[in-house]
Amino acid sequence: MRLIFLGDIVGKAGRDAVLRELPLLRERYSPDLVVVNGENAAHGFGISEDIFLKLMAAGADVVTLGNHAFDQRDTLIYIERHPALLRPANWPAGCPGRGSALVDTASGRRALVINAMGRVMIDPMLDDPFPVIARELDACPLRQACDAVLLDFHAEVSSEKMAMGHFCDGRASLVVGTHTHTPSADHQILPGGTAYMTDAGMCGDYDSVIGMDKQEPLTRFLRKLPIERFRPAEGPATVCGVAVETDDTSGFALKVAPIRIGGRLSQAEVPFW
Repeated sequence: MRLIFLGDIVGKAGRDAVLRELPLLRERYSPDLVVVNGENAAHGFGISEDIFLKLMAAGADVVTLGNHAFDQRDTLIYIERHPALLRPANWPAGCPGRGSALVDTASGRRALVINAMGRVMIDPMLDDPFPVIARELDACPLRQACDAVLLDFHAEVSSEKMAMGHFCDGRASLVVGTHTHTPSADHQILPGGTAYMTDAGMCGDYDSVIGMDKQEPLTRFLRKLPIERFRPAEGPATVCGVAVETDDTSGFALKVAPIRIGGRLSQAEVPFW
């Protein structure tokens, strides 16, 4: 299977870039599954139903979220209508929405997508993600109930993300981190066959402070005073993510490569498709 994951969309610049480039990625690479993290898509904080629907129309199969999942209050209501919009699975019981989705692809194969959130240096403090992910993997095991498993692990620290990668190694096709908005250079296939990348990076303007206009973050660092609300930077965005090809028999990763399109960062195309 061909899997594409795109990192956190930040504001209008990131949205516009993804809505422009995602149909082109679909046309060029013919992926079986596309997952996009949209938790900063609505002016940097959460996602609206309209944005979610536009991302789906552009070619996303699943949209994942994170710590800003419910910053737009109406998400508490409309998330129940959309099984392809995932909030972290380790949100406590009673939270609206769902943390995983089993997707039937156009090629006739099935992919399990899981969204979970870390607990180190990140708010809100959710339930322990490790047993939650273990239950999800046990309920839909790779090769038996699905052909691929993709986990978006939304976490702050690289150690927690790496630990989750090794925890899932041999049970998932791809474990990819989100939240820090900076693409890491450690894309690899772990010993058990799981593709891993500490952070996919953001889809946003990199002439910024993690996607936000530079002035307010600089003011807070220099003067220790909040002056105004953070605003997403509005310059040309780089679409960042990761591509994985899996073995049709085992479901494990055969190849993994970063994706970077447009904006300020060095460009990276998928070399094996």
